[in-house]
Amino acid sequence: MKVQNYVNHRRMHPLFHYIFTLLTLALVVLSIDQLVRALRADDQVLPAIMFVLIALIVVVILTIIRSYPLKAQDRAIRAEENLRHFVLTGKLLDKKLTMGQITALRFASDEEFPTLTQKAADERLDPDVIKKAIRSWRGDNFRI
Repeated sequence: MKVQNYVNHRRMHPLFHYIFTLLTLALVVLSIDQLVRALRADDQVLPAIMFVLIALIVVVILTIIRSYPLKAQDRAIRAEENLRHFVLTGKLLDKKLTMGQITALRFASDEEFPTLTQKAADERLDPDVIKKAIRSWRGDNFRI
């Protein structure tokens, strides 16, 4: 497996991010087009409305199947990083840290983690700034 760093750490799942998303977008566009054509022709409006509703249902499903595992993953990351911070410092993570900051901090090595955590909380660093500040990258190959 390739060593992770700032440049290559983002994970894209081609089947979900490209195929499923593009097919869903096409479904929405085609359903709206069909509805507009049906309304102009004043013909077959009910099936066209049903087609739009199905497309909207697919969009909702797409959103849900992406958001639920990410929320579960966020909870696991928060717990893991809280434990790691406690092991390294004897204290829990600062309550001022946002989930985005904690998620970015998980890439920091144990040596720089406590210092970078404090800096992120004090200066309210953006997650991207945190990732760029990491000198010794710790890969996360088990994320969803």
